[in-house]
Amino acid sequence: MGDSEVQTEAEQLPPAQIPLLNSNHRNDTAQDHHHQQEIRTSDGLDDCLEKLERFLSFLGFNQCSLLSSSLSWAAFTVVGVLVPVLVLELSKCEGCETYQVKDFEMDIVASQACLAAVSLFCVSFNLRKYGFRRFLFVDRCGGHMARFTNLYVKQISDSMRLLIWWSLPCFILKTAREIIRSLYVQRDSWWISVAILLGLILSWTYLSTISLSASILFHLVCNLQVIHFDDYARLLERESDVVVFIEEHIRLRHHLSKISHRFRIFLLLQFLVVTASQIVTLFRTTGYSGMINFINGGDFAVSSVVQVVGIILCLHAATKISHRAQGIATLASRWHALATCILTDASLRSSNSVGNMEAFNRLNSLQLTFSESDLESVDYVAMPTTTQLASYLSSYHRRQAYVMYLQANPGGITLFGWTVDRGLINTIFFIELTLVTFVLGKTVINGST
Repeated sequence: MGDSEVQTEAEQLPPAQIPLLNSNHRNDTAQDHHHQQEIRTSDGLDDCLEKLERFLSFLGFNQCSLLSSSLSWAAFTVVGVLVPVLVLELSKCEGCETYQVKDFEMDIVASQACLAAVSLFCVSFNLRKYGFRRFLFVDRCGGHMARFTNLYVKQISDSMRLLIWWSLPCFILKTAREIIRSLYVQRDSWWISVAILLGLILSWTYLSTISLSASILFHLVCNLQVIHFDDYARLLERESDVVVFIEEHIRLRHHLSKISHRFRIFLLLQFLVVTASQIVTLFRTTGYSGMINFINGGDFAVSSVVQVVGIILCLHAATKISHRAQGIATLASRWHALATCILTDASLRSSNSVGNMEAFNRLNSLQLTFSESDLESVDYVAMPTTTQLASYLSSYHRRQAYVMYLQANPGGITLFGWTVDRGLINTIFFIELTLVTFVLGKTVINGST
């Protein structure tokens, strides 16, 4: 009888073991599912980066070897320079001056080729020096985190979509202009007109895509860093360690410094080339004595749109990340003020509650003893200890030092010391306005007098 009871108890398992095994199994399953989801997300980012890298290699930005560099610049020289120059030289005909002004066309080809050459040289140099992933700051050793992978993929897709949306209308305008001009200009053979049409459209598309792609790439790099700054703003809600805040801000500011250093030559040369191109356009159009219409002067408008769009994309991305970096100081100041007020109110409520409880206990003891010391102790309020006060002051000074550090190191995209923000954009606008009024004064006013 006793042996059967012992055997029955040995065969029965403790009821607490079964839920424990089930919970461990569920935890393992959740971890495996999370790990598989991270692998799929990482594969999606790798595919997206691979497609972007192939697209840039097709345009000639990937010049990792001597052969690829030679082929890239050879294609640029042939397609971007020789083809349009030869087409313009060979397309001379009688009565073509009304529909094609050679000086206009040469100026447009020169400005587009210079801007595309600047873009190709600067971007290819950085890609060759740092590599594609380090150039975008998505390498695993330089800040790539699993929780940002979906945001990276979305931002890369948005950048490629932005390139298509800006390139497509300009391409349609260019194609329509060349087709209309081919219909008005009579040539010896129709295939000559088709060859000229295809050559000019191919060359313009190649140069415009290179210049716009470089601007989109800078726009992408800045917006990828915006993701990290948004996460840093949310870090103030999750963490309370000031050392963690400062270390993370130093890392982000170091990334902005690298971006500024890598793109400063590109941004400066792009601004100079576009400014010079627009000044030449004003000189040509205002100083031309004949009639200017969409057929003979439409390329000025199309090329100007491409150049100005590239400048706007770069300035918008730079000012966005600069103001996002400068806004961190405002968030930190608000966080410091709220933390100080909350801690102060909490300490006062705590001390008052302690004092009231002690006063209540002392008051109850008056029925038993009526000593003078007991009567005086009724008004006693507990004060914070030296350790609590030192801890509170230490936390306050750490937060104050953190806010002062952010105010002294705002960060942002810089060009040789000048931060690209709204103030710099206003300066650029007034410089451009001054140049426009100067050109108009030299051409229109002096020409009419």
